[in-house]
Amino acid sequence: QVQLVESGGGLVQAGGSLRLSCTASKRNYAMGWFRQAPGKEREFAAALSWSGDSTNYADSVKDRFTISRDNAKNTVYLQMNSLKLEDTAVYYCAATANIFGGPKSSLGEYAYWGQGTQVTVSS
Repeated sequence: QVQLVESGGGLVQAGGSLRLSCTASKRNYAMGWFRQAPGKEREFAAALSWSGDSTNYADSVKDRFTISRDNAKNTVYLQMNSLKLEDTAVYYCAATANIFGGPKSSLGEYAYWGQGTQVTVSS
């Protein structure tokens, strides 16, 4: 089992920035961030390989969001810049089912999930 604890959500104006953090209880897992807006399905936002040398982004966040990790701290970050109203959602951190994996975009590849953190972008 891998426990994931997220932090960093909040309220921000459009055009602003936020950084989300996710600390894992174990090492060597590829990690991803997903989000779920009210009334919508959970969708992929960004992912990072276990080593941190490969990333994957949804088109909707590419060039605005950056995923990174500090393996010494078992922590993954999501830096969100130029936030838009449509970025409002609950953001979930996730870890893949197996270790030493790549940056997966499919929900089915992830076995462990955090509790979610709310990000609200206002006009």
